[in-house]
Amino acid sequence: MPALLRGSSARSRRRSPGSQLLELILIVVVALGLALAIQAVLVKPFRIPTKSMVPTLETGQRVLVDRLTGRFTEPHRGDVVVFRPPAGAESATNTTGNSCGVPHPPDQACPRPTEGEADTNYIKRVVGEPGDRIKVIEGRAYVNGRLQDEPFISPDAQCRICELPKEITVPPGHFFMMGDNRGQSADSREWGPVPEDSIVGNAFFTYWPPDRIGGL
Repeated sequence: MPALLRGSSARSRRRSPGSQLLELILIVVVALGLALAIQAVLVKPFRIPTKSMVPTLETGQRVLVDRLTGRFTEPHRGDVVVFRPPAGAESATNTTGNSCGVPHPPDQACPRPTEGEADTNYIKRVVGEPGDRIKVIEGRAYVNGRLQDEPFISPDAQCRICELPKEITVPPGHFFMMGDNRGQSADSREWGPVPEDSIVGNAFFTYWPPDRIGGL
């Protein structure tokens, strides 16, 4: 009798190819669902599209972005963040900037962004927090009158938006963003501070290429 029971149990464990295929499909679907949920809520990969963050990040390099922490805390000066810039930022260049929300002198950074936001994600470094006074001299940021210690930047004294000695004040709830490659970055100097609600999250880790794996 016990042998009969063992045989019956063994037969019950044999599954048809159809049931095995169904189980495999369910596993794949669940795995994809979890991956999408993680990207939507926790961590999202991001590819660096331009040279604006050289030497910190090269074109084509890939980073992970923390989408969760930003829901509870504000970014801080020095953080590298992904965000949606103000509407019109895509058309801004280092030679023709027409995307600022208000008229301003040519020796001053854009003090106010346009209404709305662009569809494209950008990655830059936070240079100014709400209430900070910002000016740029020879491509270097001065915050509240003090030259910032920025060993990670590639400064440029010659570009059109590298000499902006007239201060602006970052509005409440906004952050002033600049690329580390100061002569090759369209950023808050042209299209103004970024609203906190437009920030996707902090970039915290680079995972590609292999020789540049590490934290930010």
